[in-house]
Amino acid sequence: MKKYNLLDRNKVILVTGAAGFIGFHISKQLLEKGVKIIGYDNINEYYDVRLKYARLDILNQYEDFTFIKGDLADKDKVNDLFETYRPEIVVNLAAQAGVRYSIENPQAYMDSNIIGFFNILEACRHYTVEHLVYASSSSVYGANKTIPFSTDDKVDSPVSLYAATKKSNELMAYCYSKLYSIPSTGLRFFTVYGPYGRPDMAYFSFTDRIMSGKSIKIFNNGDMHRDFTYIDDIVEGIERLLCNPPKKDENGVQHKVYNIGNNKPEKLMDFIQTLENCLGIVAEKEYYPMQPGDVYQTYADVTDLMDDFDFKPDTSIEEGLRNFVKWYKKVYTKSIQRGDVKNG
Repeated sequence: MKKYNLLDRNKVILVTGAAGFIGFHISKQLLEKGVKIIGYDNINEYYDVRLKYARLDILNQYEDFTFIKGDLADKDKVNDLFETYRPEIVVNLAAQAGVRYSIENPQAYMDSNIIGFFNILEACRHYTVEHLVYASSSSVYGANKTIPFSTDDKVDSPVSLYAATKKSNELMAYCYSKLYSIPSTGLRFFTVYGPYGRPDMAYFSFTDRIMSGKSIKIFNNGDMHRDFTYIDDIVEGIERLLCNPPKKDENGVQHKVYNIGNNKPEKLMDFIQTLENCLGIVAEKEYYPMQPGDVYQTYADVTDLMDDFDFKPDTSIEEGLRNFVKWYKKVYTKSIQRGDVKNG
């Protein structure tokens, strides 16, 4: 096992997308450890903003949390953010998410994922940061046939614009690392799920529909595999990376990409059955062909993560979905859906 630096609680950390699913959870964990967090989010309406405000209500209870509402595409606002707070570590999780939505609304992806990320890179260039950690995605692997997916694999055939923007982010970050000596790490997340998750994700929308007595849509007739990764494992992986900028590669560039996935693909129908068991309800199912932009399977090779940080995600879908359903029933349906949250 290689030695790595533990979290330095004295660092000022900027988390973009702080009102989002992963951004909320990493911010909360770091705040609980006494880290000063600057949160930045545009609170867009891609999904129910009540959920975003519910996350912010929790973060705002910590005195070390400062929130600024703004868009990454607003270069002046991003520069002001860096000028005012001088973050030492940047965790860029703000992005327009969703594979299918990228087919319907490509402009949103260019604004947030390309222009927005460019503005973050420029700010990191002009206001020296110790480490930029940014979200990539397992979608960059496209329809790769070789499994498990390795960061050494060629990823030049995206099947959605979302995937193309994430691959572009990796190339942009590498370039800025080389030209301007910005240490950066990209994280390819694999199908993240859990409490306070995104309502557009399958497990969340399935739960909504099952609880409402509605049928669920299952694509490719259920013949799909996903490397479902529980949110707590994602957060643990991010935290271990924060104070460990990558070593220089053979070209002298401080840039590295890691997979963060469960390293255990599940059959979609097994996942649905586990969700049904947790809910105590059998879903009515409708079967459809594969959707444009979808892939047959995802499967993360996490060898580098284990070698460098002695860590691999390992939460079972039984435990993860049980936690999600408990939150859904106790918190989501009883307060968030009813709108019992403040607007910031």
